[in-house]
Amino acid sequence: MGRPVIGVIGNARLLENRFPAQIVGMNNLRALAEVAGALPLVFAGCPQVTDLGDLLDTVDGVLLTGGRANVHPHRFGLPADPAHEPYDESRDALALPLVEACVARGVPLFGICRGFQEMNVAFGGTLDPEIRNLPGRLNHRMPRLPNGELHPDFEVLFADRHDVTLTEGGVFAQLIGRDRIRVNSLHGQGIREKGERVVVEGIAEDGTIEAIRIDGAPGFALGVQWHAEHGTATSDVNRPLVAAFGRAVAEKARTHR
Repeated sequence: MGRPVIGVIGNARLLENRFPAQIVGMNNLRALAEVAGALPLVFAGCPQVTDLGDLLDTVDGVLLTGGRANVHPHRFGLPADPAHEPYDESRDALALPLVEACVARGVPLFGICRGFQEMNVAFGGTLDPEIRNLPGRLNHRMPRLPNGELHPDFEVLFADRHDVTLTEGGVFAQLIGRDRIRVNSLHGQGIREKGERVVVEGIAEDGTIEAIRIDGAPGFALGVQWHAEHGTATSDVNRPLVAAFGRAVAEKARTHR
């Protein structure tokens, strides 16, 4: 039997302002290949192209990646606001039912950044469209230069920026081996109210929810607000999470095929 297959959701992007495309960051693919020991298979974040049943018959696990677009606020009962664009409503339409289907079928699921937010919304939770505007919260967005441009140094963008306290004895604390970690931060939205089956296992120093699991899921179903695909070659936080996802996917493959 070959390597287990992990489906990686794509993000809609318009290349050169004219060519519609689906893209996935290389860090996601390398982490799955090199740490999870899997074959990454990119699929379109678009229900007109990707059939959920066929997808789940093909893959042994699913990675919901981060992405520039926000989950559309009508998915959790808020009005749209141009300040919170761009949106990717095709991805919303696929990812939210995909979360429920993965959990129901025991397909290992790992949500990162936007994927973490999708997991919460799929189970009835809500999001704050701009958490940096909330009293007492940190600015969790990418670091910028004084002129407003994104910082040009990749390592600065993905540097660890704040602490997260994990639930003592919880799944994350067991996988990582401690209950206090430090993580990167590149997001604007965050969880406001957790979904019905969402269990919080990690909270940032400003109260932002950073790590969740789905209660009663028969398989791996974890999400993190930070970018766990980054630095997996050396990170003692991200590498154990991706490796654990890989083990769950490998076990699923043994019974799936």
